[in-house]
Amino acid sequence: MNCDRIWRNARLATLADGAGLGVVEHGAVAARHGRILFAGPEGDLPTALSAAETLDCQGRWITPGLIDPHTHLVFGGDRAHEFELRLAGSSYEEIARAGGGIVSTMRATRAAGQADLVESALRRLDALIAEGVTTVEIKSGYGLSLEPELKSLRVARELAQRRPISIRTTFLGAHALPPEFAGDADGYIDLVCREMIPAVAASGLADAVDAFCEGIGFTPAQTRRVFDAARAHGLPVKLHADQLSNLQGAALAAEFRALSADHLEHLDAAGIDAMARAGTVATLLPGAYYFVRETQVPPVEALRAAGVPIALATDCNPGTSPLTSLLLVMNMGATLFRLTVAECLAGVTRQAARALGLLAETGTLEAGKSCDLAIWDIEDPAELVYRMGFNPLHARVWRGR
Repeated sequence: MNCDRIWRNARLATLADGAGLGVVEHGAVAARHGRILFAGPEGDLPTALSAAETLDCQGRWITPGLIDPHTHLVFGGDRAHEFELRLAGSSYEEIARAGGGIVSTMRATRAAGQADLVESALRRLDALIAEGVTTVEIKSGYGLSLEPELKSLRVARELAQRRPISIRTTFLGAHALPPEFAGDADGYIDLVCREMIPAVAASGLADAVDAFCEGIGFTPAQTRRVFDAARAHGLPVKLHADQLSNLQGAALAAEFRALSADHLEHLDAAGIDAMARAGTVATLLPGAYYFVRETQVPPVEALRAAGVPIALATDCNPGTSPLTSLLLVMNMGATLFRLTVAECLAGVTRQAARALGLLAETGTLEAGKSCDLAIWDIEDPAELVYRMGFNPLHARVWRGR
Protein backbone atom coordinates (compact mmCIF):
# COMPACT_ATOMS: atom_id res chain seq x y z
CA MET A 1 0.00 0.00 0.00
CA ASN A 2 1.31 3.46 -0.90
CA CYS A 3 1.08 6.59 1.24
CA ASP A 4 2.28 10.14 0.86
CA ARG A 5 4.62 10.31 3.85
CA ILE A 6 5.59 8.68 7.10
CA TRP A 7 6.90 10.40 10.21
CA ARG A 8 8.93 7.82 12.13
CA ASN A 9 11.21 7.67 15.19
CA ALA A 10 8.75 9.85 17.11
CA ARG A 11 7.05 9.88 20.47
CA LEU A 12 3.30 10.33 20.14
CA ALA A 13 0.71 11.91 22.37
CA THR A 14 -2.34 10.66 20.50
CA LEU A 15 -4.90 12.26 22.87
CA ALA A 16 -7.33 9.50 21.91
CA ASP A 17 -10.46 9.38 24.06
CA GLY A 18 -10.10 7.58 27.36
CA ALA A 19 -6.33 7.28 27.05
CA GLY A 20 -5.04 10.35 28.90
CA LEU A 21 -2.26 11.62 26.69
CA GLY A 22 -2.22 8.34 24.77
CA VAL A 23 1.58 8.10 24.83
CA VAL A 24 3.38 5.92 22.28
CA GLU A 25 7.13 5.95 23.00
CA HIS A 26 8.40 4.58 19.69
CA GLY A 27 5.80 5.79 17.29
CA ALA A 28 5.06 6.65 13.70
CA VAL A 29 2.37 8.47 11.73
CA ALA A 30 1.53 7.71 8.10
CA ALA A 31 -0.62 9.92 5.88
CA ARG A 32 -2.37 9.49 2.57
CA HIS A 33 -4.46 12.13 0.77
CA GLY A 34 -4.35 14.40 3.81
CA ARG A 35 -5.67 11.75 6.20
CA ILE A 36 -3.97 9.73 8.91
CA LEU A 37 -3.53 6.20 7.62
CA PHE A 38 -1.68 4.93 10.68
CA ALA A 39 -0.73 6.35 14.10
CA GLY A 40 0.83 4.04 16.65
CA PRO A 41 3.92 1.98 17.50
CA GLU A 42 6.45 2.05 14.68
CA GLY A 43 6.82 -1.69 14.98
CA ASP A 44 3.16 -2.07 13.98
CA LEU A 45 3.54 -0.21 10.70
CA PRO A 46 2.26 -2.50 7.94
CA THR A 47 5.27 -4.04 6.22
CA ALA A 48 3.67 -3.49 2.82
CA LEU A 49 3.38 0.27 3.44
CA SER A 50 5.61 2.39 1.22
CA ALA A 51 5.87 6.16 1.30
CA ALA A 52 6.88 8.78 -1.21
CA GLU A 53 8.64 10.55 1.67
CA THR A 54 9.84 9.37 5.08
CA LEU A 55 10.82 11.86 7.78
CA ASP A 56 12.94 10.97 10.80
CA CYS A 57 11.61 12.88 13.81
CA GLN A 58 14.73 12.02 15.84
CA GLY A 59 12.73 11.30 18.97
CA ARG A 60 10.63 14.47 18.87
CA TRP A 61 7.07 14.49 20.18
CA ILE A 62 4.06 14.61 17.87
CA THR A 63 0.68 15.82 19.11
CA PRO A 64 -2.46 16.59 17.17
CA GLY A 65 -2.37 20.07 15.66
CA LEU A 66 -3.64 22.56 18.23
CA ILE A 67 -7.20 23.90 18.00
CA ASP A 68 -8.41 27.31 19.21
CA PRO A 69 -12.20 26.90 19.65
CA HIS A 70 -13.14 30.47 20.65
CA THR A 71 -11.76 33.62 19.00
CA HIS A 72 -12.96 37.01 17.80
CA LEU A 73 -10.05 37.28 15.41
CA VAL A 74 -11.67 39.68 12.91
CA PHE A 75 -12.04 43.25 14.13
CA GLY A 76 -11.01 46.82 13.42
CA GLY A 77 -8.93 49.06 15.69
CA ASP A 78 -7.85 48.21 19.22
CA ARG A 79 -8.87 49.07 22.77
CA ALA A 80 -5.55 49.93 24.39
CA HIS A 81 -7.08 53.09 25.88
CA GLU A 82 -9.70 51.03 27.68
CA PHE A 83 -6.91 48.92 29.13
CA GLU A 84 -5.49 52.09 30.64
CA LEU A 85 -8.92 52.97 32.04
CA ARG A 86 -9.19 49.58 33.70
CA LEU A 87 -5.73 50.04 35.19
CA ALA A 88 -7.04 53.29 36.66
CA GLY A 89 -9.97 51.47 38.26
CA SER A 90 -12.81 51.44 35.74
CA SER A 91 -14.68 48.14 35.40
CA TYR A 92 -15.47 46.31 32.17
CA GLU A 93 -19.18 47.06 32.74
CA GLU A 94 -18.57 50.78 33.36
CA ILE A 95 -16.55 51.13 30.17
CA ALA A 96 -19.19 49.27 28.16
CA ARG A 97 -22.05 51.36 29.51
CA ALA A 98 -20.11 54.56 28.70
CA GLY A 99 -19.99 53.64 25.01
CA GLY A 100 -16.72 51.75 25.02
CA GLY A 101 -16.28 48.03 24.90
CA ILE A 102 -17.81 46.08 22.06
CA VAL A 103 -19.54 49.14 20.60
CA SER A 104 -16.25 50.99 20.13
CA THR A 105 -14.87 48.02 18.20
CA MET A 106 -18.13 47.92 16.23
CA ARG A 107 -17.49 51.45 14.95
CA ALA A 108 -13.95 50.59 13.85
CA THR A 109 -15.04 47.34 12.25
CA ARG A 110 -17.90 48.92 10.34
CA ALA A 111 -15.54 51.61 9.02
CA ALA A 112 -12.83 49.16 7.90
CA GLY A 113 -12.71 47.72 4.41
CA GLN A 114 -12.71 43.97 3.91
CA ALA A 115 -9.11 43.96 2.69
CA ASP A 116 -7.95 45.88 5.76
CA LEU A 117 -9.76 43.46 8.06
CA VAL A 118 -8.14 40.52 6.28
CA GLU A 119 -4.65 41.97 6.67
CA SER A 120 -5.04 42.78 10.36
CA ALA A 121 -6.57 39.38 11.12
CA LEU A 122 -3.78 37.59 9.27
CA ARG A 123 -1.22 38.98 11.71
CA ARG A 124 -3.13 37.47 14.61
CA LEU A 125 -3.76 34.23 12.77
CA ASP A 126 -0.07 33.89 11.88
CA ALA A 127 0.83 34.08 15.57
CA LEU A 128 -1.46 31.12 16.26
CA ILE A 129 -0.15 29.16 13.28
CA ALA A 130 3.43 29.68 14.50
CA GLU A 131 2.54 27.72 17.66
CA GLY A 132 1.18 24.69 15.84
CA VAL A 133 -2.48 25.67 15.54
CA THR A 134 -4.24 23.94 12.65
CA THR A 135 -7.92 24.78 13.35
CA VAL A 136 -9.42 28.07 14.55
CA GLU A 137 -12.97 29.18 15.30
CA ILE A 138 -13.69 32.82 14.37
CA LYS A 139 -16.78 34.73 15.46
CA SER A 140 -18.40 37.78 13.93
CA GLY A 141 -20.08 40.13 16.39
CA TYR A 142 -18.37 43.47 15.77
CA GLY A 143 -20.64 44.52 12.90
CA LEU A 144 -24.00 44.40 14.71
CA SER A 145 -25.96 44.96 11.50
CA LEU A 146 -26.41 42.63 8.58
CA GLU A 147 -23.86 43.78 6.02
CA PRO A 148 -20.96 44.39 8.47
CA GLU A 149 -21.66 40.99 10.05
CA LEU A 150 -21.59 39.30 6.65
CA LYS A 151 -18.39 41.21 5.87
CA SER A 152 -16.73 39.83 8.99
CA LEU A 153 -17.79 36.28 8.13
CA ARG A 154 -16.47 36.68 4.59
CA VAL A 155 -13.15 37.88 6.00
CA ALA A 156 -12.96 34.82 8.26
CA ARG A 157 -13.61 32.53 5.30
CA GLU A 158 -11.02 34.37 3.20
CA LEU A 159 -8.37 33.72 5.84
CA ALA A 160 -8.72 30.01 5.11
CA GLN A 161 -7.86 30.76 1.48
CA ARG A 162 -4.80 32.77 2.48
CA ARG A 163 -3.29 30.30 4.97
CA PRO A 164 -3.10 26.50 5.32
CA ILE A 165 -5.56 26.21 8.20
CA SER A 166 -9.09 25.01 8.93
CA ILE A 167 -11.48 27.76 10.02
CA ARG A 168 -14.94 27.43 11.55
CA THR A 169 -17.10 30.54 11.51
CA THR A 170 -19.70 31.55 14.08
CA PHE A 171 -22.37 34.26 13.73
CA LEU A 172 -22.44 36.38 16.90
CA GLY A 173 -24.94 39.07 15.98
CA ALA A 174 -26.30 39.03 19.54
CA HIS A 175 -23.00 40.27 20.97
CA ALA A 176 -24.00 43.76 22.08
CA LEU A 177 -26.69 46.38 21.47
CA PRO A 178 -25.76 48.75 18.61
CA PRO A 179 -26.36 52.47 19.20
CA GLU A 180 -29.20 52.64 16.68
CA PHE A 181 -31.18 50.28 18.93
CA ALA A 182 -30.37 52.03 22.22
CA GLY A 183 -33.09 51.19 24.73
CA ASP A 184 -34.67 48.63 22.42
CA ALA A 185 -32.89 45.33 22.93
CA ASP A 186 -35.99 43.34 21.96
CA GLY A 187 -36.17 45.27 18.69
CA TYR A 188 -32.56 44.39 17.91
CA ILE A 189 -33.17 40.72 18.73
CA ASP A 190 -36.11 40.89 16.30
CA LEU A 191 -33.64 42.01 13.63
CA VAL A 192 -31.16 39.26 14.54
CA CYS A 193 -33.80 36.54 14.42
CA ARG A 194 -35.99 37.65 11.51
CA GLU A 195 -33.43 39.11 9.14
CA MET A 196 -29.84 38.40 10.11
CA ILE A 197 -29.94 34.70 10.94
CA PRO A 198 -31.96 33.81 7.82
CA ALA A 199 -29.56 35.83 5.65
CA VAL A 200 -26.48 34.32 7.30
CA ALA A 201 -27.90 30.81 6.91
CA ALA A 202 -28.71 31.44 3.24
CA SER A 203 -25.19 32.75 2.62
CA GLY A 204 -23.59 29.57 4.00
CA LEU A 205 -21.01 31.73 5.78
CA ALA A 206 -21.59 30.48 9.33
CA ASP A 207 -21.13 27.06 10.92
CA ALA A 208 -22.84 28.02 14.21
CA VAL A 209 -24.64 30.81 16.10
CA ASP A 210 -23.50 32.35 19.38
CA ALA A 211 -24.85 34.99 21.79
CA PHE A 212 -23.69 36.96 24.84
CA CYS A 213 -26.10 36.13 27.68
CA GLU A 214 -25.15 38.61 30.38
CA GLY A 215 -26.37 41.68 32.24
CA ILE A 216 -24.51 43.92 29.78
CA GLY A 217 -25.49 41.64 26.90
CA PHE A 218 -28.83 39.91 26.40
CA THR A 219 -31.32 38.25 28.71
CA PRO A 220 -31.99 34.51 28.77
CA ALA A 221 -35.37 35.15 27.12
CA GLN A 222 -33.72 37.10 24.30
CA THR A 223 -31.02 34.45 23.96
CA ARG A 224 -33.69 31.76 23.71
CA ARG A 225 -35.21 33.59 20.74
CA VAL A 226 -31.80 33.65 19.03
CA PHE A 227 -31.38 29.92 19.64
CA ASP A 228 -34.89 29.17 18.35
CA ALA A 229 -34.08 31.06 15.14
CA ALA A 230 -30.75 29.25 14.76
CA ARG A 231 -32.44 25.89 15.22
CA ALA A 232 -35.09 26.80 12.64
CA HIS A 233 -32.30 27.39 10.12
CA GLY A 234 -30.34 24.25 10.96
CA LEU A 235 -27.43 25.97 12.73
CA PRO A 236 -25.93 24.60 15.97
CA VAL A 237 -25.45 27.00 18.87
CA LYS A 238 -22.92 27.94 21.51
CA LEU A 239 -23.02 30.61 24.20
CA HIS A 240 -21.01 33.17 26.14
CA ALA A 241 -22.45 32.14 29.50
CA ASP A 242 -22.17 32.95 33.19
CA GLN A 243 -19.04 35.08 32.82
CA LEU A 244 -19.88 38.10 34.98
CA SER A 245 -23.00 36.81 36.73
CA ASN A 246 -25.16 33.71 36.92
CA LEU A 247 -28.11 34.07 34.54
CA GLN A 248 -28.41 30.30 34.07
CA GLY A 249 -26.92 30.73 30.61
CA ALA A 250 -25.13 27.38 30.62
CA ALA A 251 -28.35 25.54 31.48
CA LEU A 252 -30.10 27.35 28.64
CA ALA A 253 -27.30 26.41 26.25
CA ALA A 254 -27.54 22.79 27.34
CA GLU A 255 -31.29 22.80 26.76
CA PHE A 256 -30.50 23.49 23.09
CA ARG A 257 -27.70 20.87 23.14
CA ALA A 258 -25.17 23.61 22.47
CA LEU A 259 -21.75 22.61 21.23
CA SER A 260 -20.21 24.61 24.07
CA ALA A 261 -20.86 27.09 26.83
CA ASP A 262 -17.92 29.45 27.26
CA HIS A 263 -16.36 31.49 30.13
CA LEU A 264 -18.44 29.98 33.02
CA GLU A 265 -16.83 31.75 35.99
CA HIS A 266 -20.25 31.96 37.69
CA LEU A 267 -21.54 28.56 36.58
CA ASP A 268 -23.64 26.78 39.22
CA ALA A 269 -24.46 23.16 39.98
CA ALA A 270 -27.67 23.19 37.94
CA GLY A 271 -25.78 24.43 34.91
CA ILE A 272 -23.08 21.79 35.33
CA ASP A 273 -25.67 19.03 35.58
CA ALA A 274 -27.45 20.29 32.47
CA MET A 275 -24.20 20.48 30.50
CA ALA A 276 -23.22 16.96 31.55
CA ARG A 277 -26.56 15.54 30.41
CA ALA A 278 -26.43 17.41 27.09
CA GLY A 279 -22.78 16.71 26.29
CA THR A 280 -22.09 20.44 26.06
CA VAL A 281 -18.39 21.31 26.31
CA ALA A 282 -17.15 23.81 28.90
CA THR A 283 -14.76 26.12 27.05
CA LEU A 284 -12.67 28.01 29.59
CA LEU A 285 -10.98 31.29 28.68
CA PRO A 286 -8.19 32.02 31.16
CA GLY A 287 -6.85 34.91 29.09
CA ALA A 288 -10.04 36.90 29.66
CA TYR A 289 -10.12 35.88 33.33
CA TYR A 290 -6.56 37.18 33.71
CA PHE A 291 -6.96 40.34 31.62
CA VAL A 292 -10.09 41.67 33.34
CA ARG A 293 -8.71 40.61 36.74
CA GLU A 294 -11.64 38.35 37.52
CA THR A 295 -11.61 36.81 40.99
CA GLN A 296 -14.13 33.98 40.70
CA VAL A 297 -12.58 30.85 39.21
CA PRO A 298 -14.72 28.53 37.05
CA PRO A 299 -15.84 25.46 39.04
CA VAL A 300 -13.28 23.11 37.51
CA GLU A 301 -13.50 20.40 40.17
CA ALA A 302 -17.27 20.20 39.83
CA LEU A 303 -16.98 20.06 36.02
CA ARG A 304 -14.48 17.20 36.39
CA ALA A 305 -16.69 15.33 38.81
CA ALA A 306 -19.68 15.62 36.45
CA GLY A 307 -17.66 14.46 33.45
CA VAL A 308 -18.16 17.68 31.50
CA PRO A 309 -15.49 17.94 28.76
CA ILE A 310 -13.21 20.98 29.26
CA ALA A 311 -11.74 22.90 26.34
CA LEU A 312 -9.39 25.90 26.42
CA ALA A 313 -9.23 28.85 24.02
CA THR A 314 -7.54 32.22 23.61
CA ASP A 315 -10.77 34.26 23.30
CA CYS A 316 -8.58 36.53 21.14
CA ASN A 317 -10.38 39.88 21.07
CA PRO A 318 -9.41 43.55 21.36
CA GLY A 319 -11.07 44.33 24.68
CA THR A 320 -10.78 41.52 27.20
CA SER A 321 -8.25 39.01 25.83
CA PRO A 322 -5.79 40.39 23.26
CA LEU A 323 -4.07 37.02 23.29
CA THR A 324 -2.75 34.95 20.39
CA SER A 325 -0.90 32.15 22.20
CA LEU A 326 -2.52 28.79 22.94
CA LEU A 327 0.70 27.74 24.65
CA LEU A 328 0.26 30.56 27.17
CA VAL A 329 -3.43 29.65 27.50
CA MET A 330 -2.39 26.15 28.59
CA ASN A 331 -0.07 27.58 31.21
CA MET A 332 -2.83 29.89 32.44
CA GLY A 333 -5.27 26.99 32.52
CA ALA A 334 -2.89 25.12 34.80
CA THR A 335 -1.76 28.00 37.02
CA LEU A 336 -5.03 29.94 37.32
CA PHE A 337 -7.60 27.14 37.06
CA ARG A 338 -5.53 24.20 38.36
CA LEU A 339 -6.05 22.03 35.29
CA THR A 340 -3.67 19.09 34.88
CA VAL A 341 -1.16 18.81 32.03
CA ALA A 342 -3.34 16.14 30.40
CA GLU A 343 -6.43 18.34 30.74
CA CYS A 344 -4.65 21.32 29.21
CA LEU A 345 -3.38 19.35 26.23
CA ALA A 346 -6.76 17.70 25.70
CA GLY A 347 -8.35 21.13 26.05
CA VAL A 348 -6.58 22.46 22.95
CA THR A 349 -6.87 19.25 20.92
CA ARG A 350 -9.52 16.60 21.60
CA GLN A 351 -11.95 18.68 23.64
CA ALA A 352 -11.46 21.77 21.49
CA ALA A 353 -12.43 19.67 18.48
CA ARG A 354 -15.48 18.45 20.39
CA ALA A 355 -16.43 22.05 21.18
CA LEU A 356 -16.54 22.76 17.44
CA GLY A 357 -18.38 19.59 16.49
CA LEU A 358 -15.24 18.37 14.73
CA LEU A 359 -14.11 15.44 16.86
CA ALA A 360 -14.82 12.97 14.06
CA GLU A 361 -12.49 15.00 11.84
CA THR A 362 -9.56 16.14 13.98
CA GLY A 363 -8.23 16.58 17.53
CA THR A 364 -6.56 13.18 18.02
CA LEU A 365 -3.97 11.06 16.23
CA GLU A 366 -6.21 8.32 14.89
CA ALA A 367 -6.57 6.64 11.52
CA GLY A 368 -9.14 8.30 9.30
CA LYS A 369 -8.79 11.77 10.79
CA SER A 370 -7.26 14.79 9.11
CA CYS A 371 -3.46 14.62 9.28
CA ASP A 372 -3.04 17.75 11.40
CA LEU A 373 0.13 17.48 13.47
CA ALA A 374 2.37 19.56 15.69
CA ILE A 375 5.94 18.28 16.06
CA TRP A 376 7.79 19.56 19.12
CA ASP A 377 11.39 19.90 20.30
CA ILE A 378 10.60 18.81 23.87
CA GLU A 379 11.54 15.98 26.22
CA ASP A 380 8.14 15.72 27.90
CA PRO A 381 4.62 16.98 26.99
CA ALA A 382 4.50 18.83 30.32
CA GLU A 383 6.93 21.35 28.80
CA LEU A 384 4.13 22.64 26.55
CA VAL A 385 2.18 23.67 29.64
CA TYR A 386 5.08 24.55 31.94
CA ARG A 387 6.94 27.10 29.83
CA MET A 388 5.91 30.72 29.29
CA GLY A 389 6.98 32.81 26.32
CA PHE A 390 8.78 29.89 24.71
CA ASN A 391 7.75 28.16 21.50
CA PRO A 392 9.31 24.70 20.96
CA LEU A 393 7.47 23.97 17.70
CA HIS A 394 9.67 22.10 15.22
CA ALA A 395 7.14 21.62 12.42
CA ARG A 396 3.45 22.01 11.76
CA VAL A 397 1.51 19.71 9.44
CA TRP A 398 -1.92 20.55 8.05
CA ARG A 399 -3.82 17.92 6.11
CA GLY A 400 -0.65 15.93 5.58
CA ARG A 401 1.39 18.86 4.26
